[in-house]
Amino acid sequence: MTATLAHIRRHPIKSVGGEGLDRVTLAPARRLPGDREWAVLTEAGERNAQASQTGGEPDRWLPKSCFVRGVQSPRIQAISGGWSDGRLVLRQPTRADLVIDPETQGDRLVDWLRPLWPADAPAPTRLVRGAAIWTDQKWPWISLLSLASLADLEARAGRSLGIHRWRGNLWVDGWTPWAERELIGQIIRIGDVELRVTGHVGRCDATSANTDTGERDIDMLATLDRLYGHTDFGIFAEVVTGGGIALGDEVTA
Repeated sequence: MTATLAHIRRHPIKSVGGEGLDRVTLAPARRLPGDREWAVLTEAGERNAQASQTGGEPDRWLPKSCFVRGVQSPRIQAISGGWSDGRLVLRQPTRADLVIDPETQGDRLVDWLRPLWPADAPAPTRLVRGAAIWTDQKWPWISLLSLASLADLEARAGRSLGIHRWRGNLWVDGWTPWAERELIGQIIRIGDVELRVTGHVGRCDATSANTDTGERDIDMLATLDRLYGHTDFGIFAEVVTGGGIALGDEVTA
């Protein structure tokens, strides 16, 4: 299959915003640079974090249950934004825009998030930087998603879903719908970069939230299961041969 790279996405803070890139350099056995570099701990995650930290920061990977996530608050899914002139600029439909330096102003982000957070859920506590990048998977994988599979899902579900609720890294245009599911164990080439496909991306209920409104507009897991007999969307891959990739690069599998 030959196709092209349509979108490169990274999320500087886990579950909080996201931005598009024109190009990026990938390194072997490493995640997409700058993706999930930061995350917001909750009261429930502090015990794990404090048991694994030196100098105030966690020194090892922590599970997703330790952090602010869209599955607990659909309104978090409606946050957009990323880096601009050395600051993180974040937007949400019901909040004034926030501009912060994450190195020194994490407390401002926590205060900004609190009105978006359920009163009965463990509260956000602090912004932390990762010893490892704060992806849901411990392994150094990058996610790849198919625009054709998304179009097929949208047509069969009868509604527009968009790319942002999936929080993927690389979007491919030109594959046949769901062809990516047959690539497990194979090598994908994007320009001169080689990636080995490692598995399917299993989805959680955060994808049920509309990223424009912050409201649930579909039961995504039930929809995927009803239409396709599984709750996956996308694939994971590990970088084998590094290098630069850019929008429009040929993708060969």
